[in-house]
Amino acid sequence: MRTIFTIAFCLLIAVALGTPSTTQAAKDVMLTGKITCAKCELKLEKDCATVIVVKEGGKDTVYYFDEKSHKANHDAICQMGKEGTVTGTLSEKDGKKYIAVTKVTFKK
Repeated sequence: MRTIFTIAFCLLIAVALGTPSTTQAAKDVMLTGKITCAKCELKLEKDCATVIVVKEGGKDTVYYFDEKSHKANHDAICQMGKEGTVTGTLSEKDGKKYIAVTKVTFKK
């Protein structure tokens, strides 16, 4: 009986160590494109939303900034977008792609 418990415990540890953790840090990605407003310029939303439009596979893909990033960067691009690069972690919610921005660089 003790042997069965030992084997079961070892299998449990092996499975736990072999399974990737969902708390692992997501890797940052860098997106380059036009940083603009989804309402004012793109007419996609009823309220202002900071986005970056990236060419992927020959078509435009829109990545919405998360709420914190939107508030921090929106004044610079509302009414007139700017080319730039955004670094952050990607996610998806309700069919929209989001980026939690860690760095924004506008082209001069």
